Amino acid sequence: MHFLRPLLRNASLSRIFVVAALVIALPRVVNAEALLVVEADTGKVLQADNATMPWYPASVTKIMTAYVTLKAVKEGRLTLDTLLTVSPVAATQSPSKMGFRPGTQVTVDNALKMMLVKSANDMAVVLAEGVGGSVDGFSAQMNQAAQKLGMTQTTYVNPNGLPADGQITSARDLAILARAIIRDLPEYEYFVHIPSIRFGRRITQNFNRLIGRYPGADGFKTGFICASGYNLVASATRDGKRLIAVVLGASSGHMRAVRAAQLLDRGFANNGLAWLRPSLGTVDNLAPIDASPPNLRDEMCGGKRKRPASDEDEDIVASNGNASSGETGATFFAAGLQPPMSKPSELLAAAPAASEPVPVYTGPTKSGTALIAAVALDAEKQTSKPRGKKSRPAARKPAAATERRAEAKSGTRPAAVRHASVKPDAAPKAAEKPTTKPAKPKAAGKPKTETKPAG
Repeated sequence: MHFLRPLLRNASLSRIFVVAALVIALPRVVNAEALLVVEADTGKVLQADNATMPWYPASVTKIMTAYVTLKAVKEGRLTLDTLLTVSPVAATQSPSKMGFRPGTQVTVDNALKMMLVKSANDMAVVLAEGVGGSVDGFSAQMNQAAQKLGMTQTTYVNPNGLPADGQITSARDLAILARAIIRDLPEYEYFVHIPSIRFGRRITQNFNRLIGRYPGADGFKTGFICASGYNLVASATRDGKRLIAVVLGASSGHMRAVRAAQLLDRGFANNGLAWLRPSLGTVDNLAPIDASPPNLRDEMCGGKRKRPASDEDEDIVASNGNASSGETGATFFAAGLQPPMSKPSELLAAAPAASEPVPVYTGPTKSGTALIAAVALDAEKQTSKPRGKKSRPAARKPAAATERRAEAKSGTRPAAVRHASVKPDAAPKAAEKPTTKPAKPKAAGKPKTETKPAG
């Protein structure tokens, strides 16, 4: 019987390895996500899960809008200082947007910054009409560029990624596009990693939460519509090595950043163990899947999970021990790789590193005192700030209320501005009370209770 023990032990080990191999080989179809991480310089694939599954791109479409626009700048067909006009078509785009009225003029430079940081859908249309003459004309240029780059699974219908059946891409194609930005437009690459912009009084942080939080993060773009889930193309550089991660179909803006950070962590940590990892070839050679893109509308926006079609995701998820479920499995372990050392959930829940917001403004290119004046003018248009001790005339009240409603609708009005507009109304009331009610105890108590909301 003793001679059978080694055989039984070997049989048990064999079963373990067979099970592990099956876990590695079987595609993860349960999770509606596509994940991909590649080396930026070589295109070598480090991990791919559903990477060639067709997907709705949402606002990561704007990476191609920026690529086509900046290629036109590089070829001299227009400049960053070229003035473009907001058309009625651009003004009617759904949020997220800047909300400029038709006839407003912006430079190519400012429109790109607003589009890539705030994910402004109206600025994408402004650029499309300025470069391609119309949305359809620009979409044709986008499709030509995609074909030239080898993005065989991608078609474009509009420049901003708002819902359209024919607007399709894949994680593979998005990684190819990100590599093209790095390779073809190095002098303009700063557009994809601006931490924040300031328009008048409003400061907008980049929706890509890796920027300013994840060490070495240096690009690209987010996206969300109900059908696609939360998408992110991200890049980061460490020790001269740059990686590109693509996450499609995450459950929230926070989770797409966590997923990307996990992919990047492992890619950087395991460069020295590449010989243990089965070769997946280069991103261009990944075989496309012939299928329809998954529609995540019910999962993302059905029932109690109603969201606007916007990148503006306020769902900050606390540190989650299960954040890596479905992703940390046997793929890396079986290849002899180490788990990530950092905790992306905690890292990305923190405030971004301090940085000076890049000013954006309407009108022609300005610098120095002219730029300061332009920013101040845009701030003045956003809110009226009364000066001195004079109370505002009653006739101005409706206008201020209209402004407050418009800013509340845009969701970008800072609390400081909100308080500034409330205090002037509260002050006269507090001052009038002592004259109408002579009783001292009541006059002393009233101002305290009435001034609380204003503070």
